Amino acid sequence: MARPYRPGPKQFVFTVGDGDDREVSVADSQEAYWAFAAFFRERESDTYTIEDTSAKQRLVLMPRLGVISRFGYGDQPRSEHLRVDTVNRYVPAAGLFFENGYAGLDRFGQWFPDLSDLDLAPEARGAARAATFTTEAAALEETARIWADSGIVDPSGRYHVFFDSHGVDDDRAERAELLQLIEFLGLERAEPPAGAAGGEVWVRSAPRLDAECARWA
Repeated sequence: MARPYRPGPKQFVFTVGDGDDREVSVADSQEAYWAFAAFFRERESDTYTIEDTSAKQRLVLMPRLGVISRFGYGDQPRSEHLRVDTVNRYVPAAGLFFENGYAGLDRFGQWFPDLSDLDLAPEARGAARAATFTTEAAALEETARIWADSGIVDPSGRYHVFFDSHGVDDDRAERAELLQLIEFLGLERAEPPAGAAGGEVWVRSAPRLDAECARWA
């Protein structure tokens, strides 16, 4: 059950740039999610904006560009941008924003402070993202985030499989990031077994990796 907003209700404004703005007053994040999901389905637009004026935060979804942007415009303005590949990422992003605002999307994917970074080739984008993690704790947490999004533990329990059943053309930016993080952390890659999908990355289990991934499972 969604946690009620306190103080509540909370107001959000949904816009698509055609003047047909919708202001909603909702008791909790689940109610906000369903209201926006209906708004999103009813329209076909280049840009969808969710405004939380009380928190001075904004989420912008741009399906035609394949981009999600988040903005905080309080005393310390900030913004970050994310490249997404599938349309089913937009409404879940909104759901995280309704739950915990700007910070709710921290672990949603590869955020970059400069919109132009999203124009880099996927491998360059992944390498740039990996370079931002300079401590073992942060790198391990990011590795576990990537695993939690599309990974499994193989039946033997000896390996963490990243990008389970994915092809080599999928997840190129995150795979490039992961490979650098594995090297930084000194984890051991393993040869995938015969019949494994071409995009899978197999990593030998280690206590610190096991513990961090268990937190995300």
